[in-house]
Amino acid sequence: MRVFKNGWFQKFARKEKISDAMLCEAVARAERGQIDADLGAGLIKQRVARPGAGKSGGFRTLVFFRAQTRAVFAFGFAKSDMANLDAGDEAYMKKAAKLVLGFTDAQMKAEVDAGRMLEVKCDDKDLQE
Repeated sequence: MRVFKNGWFQKFARKEKISDAMLCEAVARAERGQIDADLGAGLIKQRVARPGAGKSGGFRTLVFFRAQTRAVFAFGFAKSDMANLDAGDEAYMKKAAKLVLGFTDAQMKAEVDAGRMLEVKCDDKDLQE
């Protein structure tokens, strides 16, 4: 399983002090079938705890997810700032998920090389626990 975050999400995570280890933990939960919300078309919503607090008051992340293959953190928000996506935004994110999850490894490498994606280094052990 390879884990990525787009440039927008990288800025969000840095601002909110969301570590790569927290992202790896969210993907590990998804790999175990503990998906907070499956929105369909390869788009899931996973909760990430606020540093020093629990998940319930934390952040919601939208992840392009294909089990055992690839996870891409695409968008995040604090529960207190936004309840959910509206229908138009959700449809847009589903189209983006389909596109990105269809990328070959070479295309993903090109995205990383261009700075549009960053690879999150998760220990395989992290993703299995």
